[in-house]
Amino acid sequence: MARIITRELADNIVEKLDAQIEHGRKHDVAYVYHDGKMIAHFGIRRGSEKDQGHDHIPHCLHYSPSDTKELGICKKYKTDWLENMRKKGFI
Repeated sequence: MARIITRELADNIVEKLDAQIEHGRKHDVAYVYHDGKMIAHFGIRRGSEKDQGHDHIPHCLHYSPSDTKELGICKKYKTDWLENMRKKGFI
């Protein structure tokens, strides 16, 4: 079964959102801050499989799966995501 959000896309999303990583034993956790407040966080599996599923990330970011994928492949940007968060009342 094809994954929508792979480990590679998850790493790209971390970089795109300037998330801070807290390393854990089995998972890393990415924390996204805006104006000094944490507004989202999501886990990243630390396995060796590149196509490990990270399909929980869209839910954690309050973003659709397709928009989350576009964020990871550079078709959408942090400003787009922040605008979505504002519209949904998370900021």
